Amino acid sequence: QVQLVESGGGLVQAGGSLRLSCAASGRTFSNYDMGWFRQAPGKERTFVAAMTLISTYYADFVKGRFTISRDNAKNAVYLQMNSLKPEDTAVYYCAAGPRGSAHDMGAMTCDYWGQGTQVTVSS
Repeated sequence: QVQLVESGGGLVQAGGSLRLSCAASGRTFSNYDMGWFRQAPGKERTFVAAMTLISTYYADFVKGRFTISRDNAKNAVYLQMNSLKPEDTAVYYCAAGPRGSAHDMGAMTCDYWGQGTQVTVSS
């Protein structure tokens, strides 16, 4: 089992920045590819970003604005979000998937999920 706990969400104005954190506990963190998804009201959960130990992957709509990173010593993964837009408003979820899943990570791929953190971007 892997337990994931997100933090760092909040309310920010358009153009602002937020940094989401996800703390992992349980099984060996480095054994997993890690990802971030988001879900807006009435919409499906959508892939945002993922990474292996060294490689990163992004949805087109966040490229150049969001950066995923991980610190294996701290069992943590982060999502730095810059130039935020109102359409980025959603609940953001941290997820862990098997090694090799990051390049095409989907909601069905992931084995473990956090509880989510709300991000609201005002116009």
